[in-house]
This record gives sequence, C-alpha cells and structure tokens, in this order.
Amino acid sequence: MASHITIRDLTAADIRVGFQAALSDFKAAPLSALFVASVFVIAGWLMTWITWISGTTFWLVLAVLGFPLVGALAAVGFYEISRMVGSDMPVSIRIVWQRAWGSLQGQMPWLAAIIVIVFLFWFFIGHMIFALFLGLAPMRNVMSSLDVFLSPAGLQMLAFGSLVGAGFAILVFSISVLAFPMLIDRDVDFMTALTTSMGAVIRQPLIYIGWGALIGCVTLLSMVPWFLGLFFTMPVFGFMTWHIYQRVSAGETPAP
Repeated sequence: MASHITIRDLTAADIRVGFQAALSDFKAAPLSALFVASVFVIAGWLMTWITWISGTTFWLVLAVLGFPLVGALAAVGFYEISRMVGSDMPVSIRIVWQRAWGSLQGQMPWLAAIIVIVFLFWFFIGHMIFALFLGLAPMRNVMSSLDVFLSPAGLQMLAFGSLVGAGFAILVFSISVLAFPMLIDRDVDFMTALTTSMGAVIRQPLIYIGWGALIGCVTLLSMVPWFLGLFFTMPVFGFMTWHIYQRVSAGETPAP
C-alpha cells in the first residue's frame, strides 16, 4: 500500500541529541565504523594517486570540493551500524557489509544513480568554470600552479566555483539527507523518499542547510591531513544522520 511519510520539524535539540547518540554508536562499534570510514579515506587516496600519475593534480581541487557530494552513498554502512546498535544486535564488519550490500538490491541504486549523475555534472560544470577563468593559464600541478590559483582570475574562479558547488551540495543534501536512511528503514520507493526529504528541507531551509553546511565544512577540513580526519568525522555524521532521521520521522499514514 502506498504511504504518506510524516516528517516533523527539525530542531536544534534533535541535532544535539543526534550528536550524542552518534558518539555512543562510535564507542559501541568502533571497528565497524572505522572500516566503513576507510572507504572514504581510500577513495581520497585513490583520487589523489590518479591525478598525480596522470599529471593533472590541479584537478584535485575540483575533485575535493565535489567529494562530499557522494558521501551519502558510503554513509549507508553507518546507518546499518546505528540500526544494529539500537536493536542490540551483534555488530561485525562482515554483518555490516552484508546488510549494506543487501540494501543496494532495492530502491537504493536509483537514488544513488541520481547522486552520481549530479557529481559528474558538477565535474563538467567545474571544467567549464575553470576554462572560463583560467583557460589560458599554464597548469601542471597544484604546487607549481599555486600562483595561478592566487591570481585575481584564480581567486575569482575559486569564489564563483565555490558558489556553484554550494548549489550542487544543497541539491544533493536535500534529496539524500532523509531519503537514504528512509530507504533502509521503510519499504518505500525512491521517489517517495526523495520528495519527502526535499520537502523537509524546503519547509525548514535555514536549519537543514545550516546543518548541511556544517557537515560540508568539517568534511573538507578533515581532508587536509591526507584525508585521515575522515576516520572520525564520517562515522559521526553518518550516525548523526540516522538518529536525526529517527527523531523527525513521525510514522506513516495510508495515502488515498
């Protein structure tokens, strides 16, 4: 039967309680949390290595700025950990892997495909922005081209690109912040989850976008020491998202 998902307003108390619950989940299943977080860290290393051997490390800036866009995909593992901890189920890396993989057999791939398409489109737009501002600048790698980035045209490119990237980030955050945990928690189609998540953000843009901005800024900062900060920030934000979803989802009533 089709269902209408009721989402109550998000409050600052929900975010605070979600953070406390996230720390508790991290303590309850640290090895599994670090294993899932390693997906982010290894992806960052791989991304850096590819741009390095191809001599295109100047594109690493663009990739790093778009990195949080696909973070919601790997967060599925954190949602499963929180659900198992909350149900007093035994948590192990093998079980988390099996449950996360199992969740990809339903509606999840459709939503994941949308996220990936948005990420690829951001990369395309990023190339256009770069060509618009720095198309004639000699770029070899990040270190030797630092002066180019700090030039007037480079600073304009970074400022304009950041604004465009923020728009993409808000879009991805809006369609995924409640949709991914909802697809794990309920038997709903991906369009219902997507529209419900977007509706919640549209109804309360300030608090949701503020929360999303916090996630994005902290995630980018945690990439600075060779992506190692992601070992802590990604589990915490993943667990937080699950608990916040649990608090704001008020149940479902039959739809006409």
